[in-house]
Amino acid sequence: MEPGSGSTTISGNCTVTSTGDGCPWEVSDKARLCRFLCYGSEGGIYTAREESRVSVVNAGSLLSLLQEGRGGEVVEEIKRFSQDGRVVRLNPSLFALALCSQHSELKTRQAAFKALKEVCRVPAHLFSFIQYKKELKEGMKCGIWGRALRKAVSDWYNEHDAMSLAVAVTKCKQREGWSHQDLLRLSHTKPAHEAIALISKYVTKGWKEVQVAYAEKENSEEVVRVLSYLEVVEKVKHSCDETEVVNLIEEHTLEREQMLTDHLKSKQVWRALLKEMPLQATLRILGKMTANKVLEPGGSETAALCDRIQSETALKKAKIHPFSILVATENYKRGQGYQGQTKWDPDSSILKALDSAFYKSFMNVEPVGKGIVVAVDVSTSLSSVVPGMSISTAVVAAAITMIFARTEADIHVLAYSEDAVVPCSISADMTLAQATIELLKIPSGTTDCSRPITWAIENNKAVDVFIVLTNNPLWTFAASPLASLKKHRQISGAHSKLVTCGLTSIGHAIADAEDRGLLSICGFDLGALSVIRNLAQDLI
Repeated sequence: MEPGSGSTTISGNCTVTSTGDGCPWEVSDKARLCRFLCYGSEGGIYTAREESRVSVVNAGSLLSLLQEGRGGEVVEEIKRFSQDGRVVRLNPSLFALALCSQHSELKTRQAAFKALKEVCRVPAHLFSFIQYKKELKEGMKCGIWGRALRKAVSDWYNEHDAMSLAVAVTKCKQREGWSHQDLLRLSHTKPAHEAIALISKYVTKGWKEVQVAYAEKENSEEVVRVLSYLEVVEKVKHSCDETEVVNLIEEHTLEREQMLTDHLKSKQVWRALLKEMPLQATLRILGKMTANKVLEPGGSETAALCDRIQSETALKKAKIHPFSILVATENYKRGQGYQGQTKWDPDSSILKALDSAFYKSFMNVEPVGKGIVVAVDVSTSLSSVVPGMSISTAVVAAAITMIFARTEADIHVLAYSEDAVVPCSISADMTLAQATIELLKIPSGTTDCSRPITWAIENNKAVDVFIVLTNNPLWTFAASPLASLKKHRQISGAHSKLVTCGLTSIGHAIADAEDRGLLSICGFDLGALSVIRNLAQDLI
């Protein structure tokens, strides 16, 4: 159900919506499908940073819906999740679309192929989709390149703007064992116009044949633009002149993927690439650039980069989330890569820019618009480190509370243990350091994660989402969290949900697969925040 849609009435132990969906706590095939599309599992457990290869084994609800003749509905959900940025990982959507495209029902296949370009926005997505189709067909006596797939792939190329397609095919040439040459040949693509024909010839025949074919022609403006761009790409591929490569990067906004390995050994080439490199990618390589002296203390390139990192315009354009900046900051602070081979001395000006960007990027967080309780377990010292990150659980817990405190109108932050629940004075104007100190100064005890729900009942608080943060959900508690949640629902009339985040967990969870309002998160990453948002808004 979309946020704000439908009305509710209380009937016995079950809240029934006016949309006719029945009890919202039942985990229906549709709900399982949405979980699968969001994070690749039908269960109520999200494991951070874990991406297993999807297959029909973990897509039972998808198969059930297709067997019920609801293929069109499935394709609409695939489109909705992928287009609205609701997915943590896109591979489950690509797999689901591939499965729909091979279903026995004609309407489902047609809908899937029609949605191809909307879901597969870049070549890497298209290659993955084709590979999933190949894997699904293995063991069957028929091939995958029927008329419908040939048309869909041809349309994918033909419906692109010519210049954007030229950039795409030169940045991502192959993936998953497939190349553009393979796809254009197997789809028997007939270019829709001359500029697409030029790109097709370039991919399948090579630059020399393009030069011969177009040397004496009277070409349109669009063809001339594409020819010029491809000429630049080819010139870079064959150039050993550092100055020439740098000039071509700056004049034509070339990207890292279009460079040769030898080019990427040059500091000047990296400095040119950094000027227009997407901000998210830049954040990931700050350590490497400092270690290689591409970014030097007091250098003009460092100053320019710092200005861009903390530019509100750049942050907004790139839609950078504060949690992404927190991870980048902590990775940069530690002064070495995870393998320990690359080491650097963190630059103070870069750290200052990252700190500024962290607070500015809160403008990119869209409010959930629900009544939220964030409850932090202070039964331990919160001094552990979140797996896969160089960040303590205390800092992550503080960052999560800040994200909600700064963006939600109806928010309570609690610290809890076995014996007590203490409201925290974490406010929107606090710094991350202040919020961390506020959490750590509260006395600890043993864990009882049902206490925040009991607090809400005792204080007559109608809460939409309880977000419980702890190190590892190996609890003893006075009352079952699910039983406490059901009691709160019954008393308050709220559609209350419970998310338990085991920040150091590698698999322990208390999620009940039969209650849609219960979700467990093992570890933590940016995807976990998307999962929480989707649950809060009844999308999974």
